[in-house]
Amino acid sequence: MPEVEVRSAVERVDRAAAYAVRHEVFVGEQGVPADIERDDLDDTADHAIGLLDGVPVAAGRLLQRADVAVIGRMAVRRTARGKGVGAALLRHLEEVAQRRGCRVVELHAQLSAREFYQRAGYVGRGDVYTEAGIEHVDMTKRLDATVREVPVRPA
Repeated sequence: MPEVEVRSAVERVDRAAAYAVRHEVFVGEQGVPADIERDDLDDTADHAIGLLDGVPVAAGRLLQRADVAVIGRMAVRRTARGKGVGAALLRHLEEVAQRRGCRVVELHAQLSAREFYQRAGYVGRGDVYTEAGIEHVDMTKRLDATVREVPVRPA
C-alpha cells in the first residue's frame, strides 16, 4: 500500500513542487492558461503538498477572510487519483483552517470533483458557472466547533 504524506509547503522546495503539480494538472491536463493559474493570492496563501511514496503528487492552498477559509487550487496528478492523497490534503487544509479559528470553508469545485467534495461533507450552493473554461459550483462546509467539556449538573 502506498504511503501518503501531507504537509504544509513552507519550504521553498515544497512550494516549487506544489506549483509544479498545479501547472501539470491545470495547465497541462486541463488547458487553463498559465497566466491565470498562478496569481497574487499565492503570495499570502497557506500551501500544502501531498506526497505518495515520497513523490509530490498533490497540492492545494488556503486563504482566509475573517472566520471563513477558502480552499483552492486543489490538484492531484492523474497517476495518484483515487489513492487517498486528495482526501488527506483536504483534511490537512481543513485542520489548518480550524486551528486559525475558521468556522466555514468555501471552495469552487470543478463539476468533475463535486462528488469528491460531497463525500467530504461539502454542500453545493448556487448555479453552475464557468471559470477558466471549466464548469464549477460553489460548495461550503461548516467546520466542527472545538469540543468543550460541558459541566455536569449536580443531581
